[in-house]
Amino acid sequence: MYLLMAFIGGCVLVAMVPGVSTAIILRQTIRAGRGSGFAATLGNETGILLWALAAAFGLTALLLASQVAYDVMRVVGAVVLVVMGAQALWQARGKRAETEEPVAVDGWHRAYLAGLGTCMANPKAAVFAMSFLPQFVPPGQNVPVMLVALALIWVAVDLVWFSLVIWTVSRAKAFLARPGVRRRLEQVSGVVLIGLGVKLATESR
Repeated sequence: MYLLMAFIGGCVLVAMVPGVSTAIILRQTIRAGRGSGFAATLGNETGILLWALAAAFGLTALLLASQVAYDVMRVVGAVVLVVMGAQALWQARGKRAETEEPVAVDGWHRAYLAGLGTCMANPKAAVFAMSFLPQFVPPGQNVPVMLVALALIWVAVDLVWFSLVIWTVSRAKAFLARPGVRRRLEQVSGVVLIGLGVKLATESR
């Protein structure tokens, strides 16, 4: 029970630390509303679950053992973030930043893929899953089964936290929907995403 409570507490702290996932989810929520924010969250959590399953079955060890594979993923993830940041800055300049667009189903699909893609293209997520989850497996337990169970708890904690974040942001919709505010938020999110991309590209393991 102590290990479980410590794990849940660790998941809460990890979720609260701003990072790539938070930036993507906030941007989607501000641009297109709660539905898009939740779609990005689900995409991100799908990625986390996939990385956790990979850790459970030892696949992340192959990534860590290959410097080339790690570097390729790191560069791909950085490019994805920089491109998304550049798109945000471009949209902040155009008319799209001045009008509130209706959210289409396809928009939700794109938001989901944005969340999934940024998570799967981030090798730090794989490293974290492999180093974080095994610490909380009780001695004598089936390791793969416990890792999968812990991954599901991790995802559940993330969903609760990001749901609160999305709800809080959506409550301020009237203010955030103002053209000037939206433009400024697009600019900030663009700079943040590009900064995260550059950081990921220049980081070592």
